[in-house]
Amino acid sequence: MKKQIAFFDFDGTLTHKDSMFAIVKYVYGNGYFYWGMFLLLPTLIGFKLGLIDRQLTKEKYLHFFFAGMPVTTFQNYCDQFSEKIIPKMLRKEAYEKMKWHQKAGHEVVLVSASAENWLKPWCVSQDINCLASKLEIIQGNISGNLIGKNCHGDEKVSRILQEYNLDNYKEIYAYGDSSGDKPMLAIANQAFYQKFN
Repeated sequence: MKKQIAFFDFDGTLTHKDSMFAIVKYVYGNGYFYWGMFLLLPTLIGFKLGLIDRQLTKEKYLHFFFAGMPVTTFQNYCDQFSEKIIPKMLRKEAYEKMKWHQKAGHEVVLVSASAENWLKPWCVSQDINCLASKLEIIQGNISGNLIGKNCHGDEKVSRILQEYNLDNYKEIYAYGDSSGDKPMLAIANQAFYQKFN
């Protein structure tokens, strides 16, 4: 008997705010976050104008806030964030749908452009798999760069296909809220766009 699987985007789908912004506010507070965003304004404007790509923009953001931080310190923050903050960010209806899939015996997978450092601890606590962007570590410190591609758009599909043979599944569900989720939604036979917004 073929199984069923559900792929969920995280930021904006399962949550009502962006976790990459929220983790910085958790670590540094709102003041330093907004100061950093002001200093990053040229990069952000370049991204909006299509002059700087998404991955480079994300790496500049991560580099500004976290480059040089020991990974042990960073992971400690991420573990705390996962336990204390993520539950407050969740959309009730989306979370209930995720739990419905689990109770129905479906595999559930989180597929996100945010970093696995703060998403994977939450996924482990929920007994779901995590496919997310990976941060580069150099000599025990966060570099600010990603390992490989940002898990966004077509890369979400690539990561899914590396881990799963979709021919083994009778029903494939996918939930997303942005253009970066549309390739993932396209491989599902039960696709839900902005269902919880």
